[in-house]
Amino acid sequence: MDPIRNPYAPGAGQRPPELAGRDEQLAAFDIVLERVARGRPERSLVLTGLRGVGKTVLLNALRSSAVRRRWGTGKLEARPDQGLRRPLSSALHQAVRELGHPQPDDVDHVLGVIKSFAQRDAGAQAKLRDQWSPGIDVPAVKGRADSGDIEIDLVELFTEVGGLAGDVGKGIAVFIDEMQDLGPDDVSALCAACHEISQSGLPVIVVGAGLPHLPAVLSASKSYSERLFRYQRIDRLAREAADRALSAPAEDEEAAYTEDALAAMYAATGGYPYFIQAYGKVVWDLAPSSPIGADDVAVAAPEAERELAVGFFGSRYERATPGEREYLRAMADAAVAIAERGTEELDDIQSVPTAEVAGLLGKRPQSLSPARDALLKKGLIYSGERGRIAFTVPHFGRYLLAHA
Repeated sequence: MDPIRNPYAPGAGQRPPELAGRDEQLAAFDIVLERVARGRPERSLVLTGLRGVGKTVLLNALRSSAVRRRWGTGKLEARPDQGLRRPLSSALHQAVRELGHPQPDDVDHVLGVIKSFAQRDAGAQAKLRDQWSPGIDVPAVKGRADSGDIEIDLVELFTEVGGLAGDVGKGIAVFIDEMQDLGPDDVSALCAACHEISQSGLPVIVVGAGLPHLPAVLSASKSYSERLFRYQRIDRLAREAADRALSAPAEDEEAAYTEDALAAMYAATGGYPYFIQAYGKVVWDLAPSSPIGADDVAVAAPEAERELAVGFFGSRYERATPGEREYLRAMADAAVAIAERGTEELDDIQSVPTAEVAGLLGKRPQSLSPARDALLKKGLIYSGERGRIAFTVPHFGRYLLAHA
């Protein structure tokens, strides 16, 4: 079939042509926006899920919803080696610009507070503040959001931007991707700030996205975070939504799938949105004509798997050291052992006991802590509960069994 008309988009964070299976989240967020705009109490939102389920895509779609309502929005991606001040300042700078407040003096004051917050880095970073500028052409406001205590400063900063938004009956929404990578002090400050603005009724919300253990990260920082955020688990698509993700873009290009082909695609992808796009692109390119049948899927599957092995799985595997790779492979072997005992199907096993991984490697669990901790920091595995470990990438165990 014509590759130029191929509608599928297997890119990192790239919106698919049909955002299937997320109507519930989009509708719920519209309600949140309306309630906040009317001064009603509402919690900030946290999206969690494995890599490849479309968290970033959904985060961008939610931001688009806020933009359509003329909210001020800003987005940042958390990084383990970066503090919150500078990226958050840039995000809020953009949000204030989008807000379009009619009083220039009020806007300049808030921008000055943002600048002051941005330049009040601690430690060695403070030496760079004269060389670094957040791109705000107003003087920094002294005595506001510049104490050096990130928790105090963030509460003051959100209060300022929330007051500005409230003056025009709009809101501010901050979108944070990879939220689990925030440092402990930044997580604590963010929770405290969200708590403060929810109590004061200011129109500011935070929408975060991260790996499945993000709720535990927030809870460890502030005990009240369980009541502070609305948590939504983003998972693989149900069969009907997965079929729509494939069929709707094909129909727009006057093509179709047979029922057998859709069943084969769901079996191969497991309903994970990234895999659906990856397989869809390869199947389209290799299929001779429409309708696409199960035989076309079978022919294209090896090529799709090779591309995923290099770009999706392999790039992550290469980041691990030899010792860390042994740990990853032992996790996959542990899942196989659990499946062979008949307690669960292999693809349904979400996590494995760390003690069983250690047993397969013939080592004490404590001696494996450095490898495990390094993999946690690299975002290749996560611990959703004490004594158990899981891959952050779906089907990663299957890849390891075939290639490692």
